[in-house]
Amino acid sequence: MSTPRSQRSRAGTVAANTVGVLFVVVMVFPVYWVLNTAFKPASEVLSFTPSFWPQNPTLDNFKSAIKAPFFLVDLRNGLIITSTAVVGAMVVGFLAALAIARFRFYGRRALIVVILGVQLVPLLALLIPLYLMLNQANLTNTLFGVSLTYIVLILPYTVWTLRGFIAAVPRELDEAALVDGCSRWQTFYRIILPLTGPGLVATSVYGFIQAWNEFIVINTLNNPETQNLMAWLLQNQTQRGTAWGPLMAGALITSLPVVVFFLLVQRNIAVGLTAGAVKG
Repeated sequence: MSTPRSQRSRAGTVAANTVGVLFVVVMVFPVYWVLNTAFKPASEVLSFTPSFWPQNPTLDNFKSAIKAPFFLVDLRNGLIITSTAVVGAMVVGFLAALAIARFRFYGRRALIVVILGVQLVPLLALLIPLYLMLNQANLTNTLFGVSLTYIVLILPYTVWTLRGFIAAVPRELDEAALVDGCSRWQTFYRIILPLTGPGLVATSVYGFIQAWNEFIVINTLNNPETQNLMAWLLQNQTQRGTAWGPLMAGALITSLPVVVFFLLVQRNIAVGLTAGAVKG
């Protein structure tokens, strides 16, 4: 015989599950609708009666997206910019995090506060000064200028996150390596670097997503020949209307690199997300 307490517990479980299912539906439905629209012909996309499944599936939208002006160019640009930004941020951020976590120097605490404070500044507040500075240095409309900007934008989070991973590595391991005859450099790449590998992977995923999905900066600084696919998607919206089919197909293609990168490193993400949670 069920008691009032068990009935309340069961009702609470049902309510929580219902809310969870509704939340999943709300989050997944836009992705489903993108897939649905990408495979529809133009006549079905523009139909006043919405259909939840393509009646005549087609790949014409993907062909139109790939053959569109600047698509392949912007795809190459996005890969170059993102790879450069992630590698640059990982190298500089790891060395900075190592210095903060392992060495004691004047202004260390102030530097940590500055790193946190920089992340609170809205990107739009930096856009005009950033454009003026890069324009004066002749770095607008260049892949190097955008890559350098992305490195700076990703760097604060990278330093802060990697600092926690490095701090979680016991100092006794460093001391033992030094006693055994290792130099500072050997201690770095033989002890600290392997143990913080999962943390580097987890941090690089965040950096990859941020750089690949960024739109405002590159759309402001560069012209279509030196933009990425996020800015390219805007070209499907013209004064004559929006080409919804190619736009959705382009959005799917644009999301593939992030999905592929995530699948390649997913085994290390769970470890990396918890490795720096011991102490910081």
